Amino acid sequence: MGLNQCHNFHDFRKLAKRRLPGPIFNYIDGGADDEVTLRQNTSSIETCDLVPNVLRGVGDVDLSVTVMGQKLAMPFYCSPTALQRLFHHEGERAVAAAAAKYGTMFGVSSLGTVSLEELRKKHDTPQVYQFYFHKDRGLNKVMMDRAKAAGVEVMMLTVDSITGGNRERDLRTGFSIPFKLTLNGMYEFARKPMWGINYVTHESFKLPQLDDHVDMSGGAKSIGSYFTDMLDPTMTWDDVAEMVRDWDGQFCLKGIMSVADARRAVEIGCTGIILSNHGGRQLDGSRTPFDQLSEIVDAVGDEIDVIMDSGIQRGTHVLKALSLGAKAVGGGRFYLYPLAAAGQPGVERALGLMKAELERGMRLMGCTSVSELSRDNLRFR
Repeated sequence: MGLNQCHNFHDFRKLAKRRLPGPIFNYIDGGADDEVTLRQNTSSIETCDLVPNVLRGVGDVDLSVTVMGQKLAMPFYCSPTALQRLFHHEGERAVAAAAAKYGTMFGVSSLGTVSLEELRKKHDTPQVYQFYFHKDRGLNKVMMDRAKAAGVEVMMLTVDSITGGNRERDLRTGFSIPFKLTLNGMYEFARKPMWGINYVTHESFKLPQLDDHVDMSGGAKSIGSYFTDMLDPTMTWDDVAEMVRDWDGQFCLKGIMSVADARRAVEIGCTGIILSNHGGRQLDGSRTPFDQLSEIVDAVGDEIDVIMDSGIQRGTHVLKALSLGAKAVGGGRFYLYPLAAAGQPGVERALGLMKAELERGMRLMGCTSVSELSRDNLRFR
């Protein structure tokens, strides 16, 4: 199977599985505990049906949306994810370039492998910074000031990761940064020598957002130590309200799942919330963002931009979320599998397929613009 034979999410996943060593593929692919939520994120969307209208004279289709003050050419964006150069040596550079080609937003993680500054200088498409809250309040301010100076448009604070999810696939393979593999994990790397050749023949792996703040030379526990020693599990709404004031710009919370929390986000001045369960990687058994979307939109949708991620695999999935009131929809695995499979051409092909699916779906729904989508064109089984 080559890239030109990839026509959907599942094809990219198969190609990524073929090219990545098992421990790295399973890091992308896996979820928490029994992976119930991971599976339900998509199946919940598929219990909802689209009801098209015909003979509406659909000519040109306008996919553009404005979300958190950012104009996007299509209502799907690349959610921030960690460690991208581990999956392909181009990493965030490939994702940012592909997002720029399609005029959509991309995110850079605190655990990103390319610097905020490099990506901001190279591309003028909207860029978000996915931020973790540290015990050291001074460090939080330094990192926010750096993002502001770099020209990042949107601050995205992750609020569902005060402790790591129980990802048992990683425990079985010994996946960690740096690697501390089990025998089976080492065997899997030996089976995919091209990944290793690419890894050692390109620039060394690093985490530039953290270089000045965290000693990552401490062996396999370095990333784990960052979460357990530096991040603050006692973070409260008062802490976040202070961050919102300090940032003084577009600020969203990623990981909101309840109406009460959505309401609090409005009260402290956030401009966006992202309904997300971290792609099923944190609290297994949690409700899916799609199932929560309508009640949260009803509660706060007129006061704050409501976005969702987790489980999106198709253009029709995006159309269903938009019909329920989401302003935009994000994906992680959606572009990580193509990245792992083929670098920038892979991500570009995935985003191109998404754009084509959205345009086709809009025509078949009888809609010329995203604003024409509504709950009238949905039915739940």
